[in-house]
Amino acid sequence: MRTIILHYMSIRSRAELSADGKHYILNGGKCWISNGGFAQIFTVFAQTPVKQADGSTKDKVSAFIVERDFGGVTSGQGEKKMGIKGSNTVEVHFDNVKVPVENLIGKEGEGFKVAMNILNNGRFGIPAACTGAMKHCIMKTVEHVSSRTQFGKKLMEFGDVQEKLADMLVRHYVTESIVYMLAGSMDKGVTDYQLEAAIGKIAASDNAWIVCDNAIQLHGGMGFMTETGLEDTRVLRDLRIFKIFEGANDVLRLFVSLTGSQHAGKHLQQLAMDIKGGGFSTLFGEVKRRTFGDSASSELTSLVHSDLKNQANEVASVIKEFGKTVESLLTKHRKGIIGVKLNDRQYELTRVADAAIDIYSMVCVLSRATYSLSKSGASGTHEKKIVELFIRQATRRIRQNLSRVNAGDETEIQLIKDLSKDVCSNHGLCRQHPIDV
Repeated sequence: MRTIILHYMSIRSRAELSADGKHYILNGGKCWISNGGFAQIFTVFAQTPVKQADGSTKDKVSAFIVERDFGGVTSGQGEKKMGIKGSNTVEVHFDNVKVPVENLIGKEGEGFKVAMNILNNGRFGIPAACTGAMKHCIMKTVEHVSSRTQFGKKLMEFGDVQEKLADMLVRHYVTESIVYMLAGSMDKGVTDYQLEAAIGKIAASDNAWIVCDNAIQLHGGMGFMTETGLEDTRVLRDLRIFKIFEGANDVLRLFVSLTGSQHAGKHLQQLAMDIKGGGFSTLFGEVKRRTFGDSASSELTSLVHSDLKNQANEVASVIKEFGKTVESLLTKHRKGIIGVKLNDRQYELTRVADAAIDIYSMVCVLSRATYSLSKSGASGTHEKKIVELFIRQATRRIRQNLSRVNAGDETEIQLIKDLSKDVCSNHGLCRQHPIDV
């Protein structure tokens, strides 16, 4: 059975109950459906009129199992794509399809919840796939730079090559650590992991793209050829889609920052209410936390291997800075951060998200390396070096992102807005007159 997931947001497809109450009549369609040309069973999300408590009806998304044999299900020609050409991608259309009422998944109006659970699983699968692609690229690259000689040296002896190799190794280790963390949470029965799944999807797809690009670069001209056996051009084409489907990374970054900000906003709102209502213990606890904020550091260092305490302290330090930055944003911009108008502060939100992704990644590698070091194997020493390098680089990135958020460079933001408006109004480059030669 192949189940096809149709997009759950901005859905125009409709399913309405038939007069006899035995079927839903489904009409609509969706593009970019993987394997939609030959799939026999689909998971379809459609708008359904749901009765409210006051007797009125409101359109809400519901989920259905739809079989091609029901009739009225057609698909278009396969799309011509950049990559993943082994996957059949088509438009699927539904024309008065009779869907038995028992094929409703859950209850009417619960389609969003169903879609979120499916997407979480999909976002877990992407990091898992990306780790395999990265490992393939790294192994082929190591083979090449270990045997290729230039200027009397093996490529692996040059500093620039070493830096790229180390970066590729770190990115793979980070992504694989996130996969282990997500898998562990799922195995324990955790159901609320959509934020972690989104972070994993962003980090994995971005890391895999960079690793593959570095592999091509280190192969030189041969990296662009299919005869190398690496066939980076194909791997690159296939990997590019991971930054887009199961939620484009740009949108997921906003999801990560907005979800975290909303949680922080609720906490601050409750804190204000407690203080206003005479909750002196809450006020004292908050003052103590801000003044003597070492509890997070001691808690984190107590959980990691003793060889990683310095790295744990670095992570605890940037977590504290991250919290202050989010609080400052909420205080300064309020609804511009967590309100309806998501376009208000995207400059800050994307940088908050990047910091959050790095922080989560650091926690994942600390957890994995702690386990390896506790086993007293050679792998633990090797992994410790990876963790040291990653946390040094990640803390620097986090502080840079947070400083840009805190700076609130309205001039830079306005310049960005003006230039993007100019280039669109000129239908391309902003230059209106050719240069005189």
